[in-house]
Amino acid sequence: MTTLRRPLIAGNWKMNGLQEDGKALASAVAGFMISKGEANFEMLVCPPFLLIPPVNDAIAGSGLKLGAQDCHTADKGAHTGDISADMLADAGCSHVIVGHSERRTDHGETDDQVCAKAVAANRSGLVAVICIGETEAERDNGKTLDVVKRQIAGSVPGSATADNTVLAYEPVWAIGTGRTPTAQEVQDVHAFIRAELAAKLGRGIADGIRLLYGGSMNPGNAAELLALADVDGGLIGGASLKSGDFSAIAESCPA
Repeated sequence: MTTLRRPLIAGNWKMNGLQEDGKALASAVAGFMISKGEANFEMLVCPPFLLIPPVNDAIAGSGLKLGAQDCHTADKGAHTGDISADMLADAGCSHVIVGHSERRTDHGETDDQVCAKAVAANRSGLVAVICIGETEAERDNGKTLDVVKRQIAGSVPGSATADNTVLAYEPVWAIGTGRTPTAQEVQDVHAFIRAELAAKLGRGIADGIRLLYGGSMNPGNAAELLALADVDGGLIGGASLKSGDFSAIAESCPA
């Protein structure tokens, strides 16, 4: 990372936690943030939709940011079971994850749909955390950069800025497996992502957008990954469900 970009440690709770669990976890992380005072990093938790209101109450005044795991492209309407970005903002969210690999795989989301969700998020004043990354088969076939290039072209709005957009690179084959690319491989992909953003949005904007690593970051590998020039934080899955591990990752951010 660079001092140009403040690290962001984001926790994606996925489909985990009941109300008491969520409140306890959120309170623990909020307490950590309060103890840090003027931290050199930001922290974000993205609980399931039903936990957003109690988590919002639990973290009030702590500086811990609140996000959601998805949103619809429309502001309102006949979309049974969906949640709009306006609703998320109204519930206290500042961020929303869009295009996570599990949404792309389980729900067949396309780059165009992800882009539309990012636009909807920005329209509602939310920061879109746009996820990109290759599968194991794509990696093994040498397609990593091709996939990333296509996803940036299709998923990142032309209106993206450092204020309204964060990108998370998640090698799908590394999520939840404990496997990670080498530090050099991570840096190479992140540098490629920033170069593609520069070509799409301009160098000034690209240099300000935070790039998170989202493939099984944990307390054991966080310091090495967060020290890389183009890694500006992490999108954390399993480790974000343990306040001690999540906090330890944040503590690994370079001063």
